[in-house]
Amino acid sequence: MRAYQLCAERKNMKILITDDEKEIRKIVRLLLESRGHEVVEAAEGEEAVAVLMNNSDIDLCIMDIMMPRMTGIEAVNKIRNFSPVPVLFLTAKSMDADKEAAYGSGGDDYLVKPFGATELLMKVDALTRRYNHYKAKGDTMDNVIKLSFGVMINPETREVFKHGELLDIRDKEMDLLLYLAANRGRAIGVEELYASVWGEMPLPSSSNTVTVHMLTLRRKLEDVPSSPKIVRTVWGKGYQID
Repeated sequence: MRAYQLCAERKNMKILITDDEKEIRKIVRLLLESRGHEVVEAAEGEEAVAVLMNNSDIDLCIMDIMMPRMTGIEAVNKIRNFSPVPVLFLTAKSMDADKEAAYGSGGDDYLVKPFGATELLMKVDALTRRYNHYKAKGDTMDNVIKLSFGVMINPETREVFKHGELLDIRDKEMDLLLYLAANRGRAIGVEELYASVWGEMPLPSSSNTVTVHMLTLRRKLEDVPSSPKIVRTVWGKGYQID
């Protein structure tokens, strides 16, 4: 029964492939169509932005990074202004800085060229399962808070995903994350966090309580907890999500 459901999920997807190399688009199209997906193509970043603006039924975007005129990262930065569609980046670059730039722009996953057919299809399946998870619960993607580095928060179900994987976020950690996300771009001091999340007047021990919960949250969210990129420390001011 489960195998049938996964097959049905695959057949329901409409996927945009964006790559300036025609041969790459052809190969990816054949792989996706072999799984029953409907495929739309774009040859450059600007075209991908236009296609997504005019086609709200696209479920997934596979985006090359190195393209003339507008890179994939520039395109996704524009796309994130109007759409939370999952994005799988394709690129010839594999340095950590390149991955950070890809995830920081709002990408959900990352695949280095040359890639194998099995690896591509596994990543597509993982992203489409997440999409169907939201739809199965009746959630609208409009309610999802999308952070950098592949992190998504569903406030209604109080669930946090990173690159499609559900994280084990506890209640107070979730409250901290939601408060910081609601105040995105502003550094929040420890006293304000304690008063808002715990609903009590801050005491001398309150700073330690917030710090401990923040350390635990970062261990779950961050690739390198000792060098956080999602929940940053702004020295002398507090914590901030950009």
